[in-house]
Amino acid sequence: MNEVLSVVEENMKNAIINLEKRFKNVRTGRANASMLDEVKVLYYGVSNPINQLATISVPEARTLSIKPFDKGSLGAIEKAIVTANLGFNPNNNGESILINIPQLTEERRRELVKQVKSISEDCKVGVRSARQDGNNLVKKSDDFSEDDKKQIMDDIQKLTDKYNLEIEKLLKEKEKELMEV
Repeated sequence: MNEVLSVVEENMKNAIINLEKRFKNVRTGRANASMLDEVKVLYYGVSNPINQLATISVPEARTLSIKPFDKGSLGAIEKAIVTANLGFNPNNNGESILINIPQLTEERRRELVKQVKSISEDCKVGVRSARQDGNNLVKKSDDFSEDDKKQIMDDIQKLTDKYNLEIEKLLKEKEKELMEV
């Protein structure tokens, strides 16, 4: 019985972890090194994540600094940032790249709120899917009595409710963060 619940809970936790990762990639008005996590740099014919070619730091609230390990990669890094279409305008000073994070407009903030709502809805679907998988395991199992099956399914529903509340909490925090000026 505990095995089924732990598998279901593990799947729900993974949905929350995925939600948090996806929320980090939604840009707010503040600089964050993880904004560039998805940027891949083509360097010597190999596509590398930017953080494997350079140190990314946040010297000011709205500025990213990218200092490559090899100065010869500056052009490739700059090109990758522009190609990634993140809305950034990198400034190459010959030793590092500085990116000023532009202030978000009200319209863009509303678009981002819609985006995070969609992401959170995807996460809820993942939680419901984990619930469904758990319920199916319980229904197919001959190891439990009917009363045990009902109790386990009730426990799975309680887990589902708990994780849906967590999703709502994370969504509210992200919405608040996005709408701050």
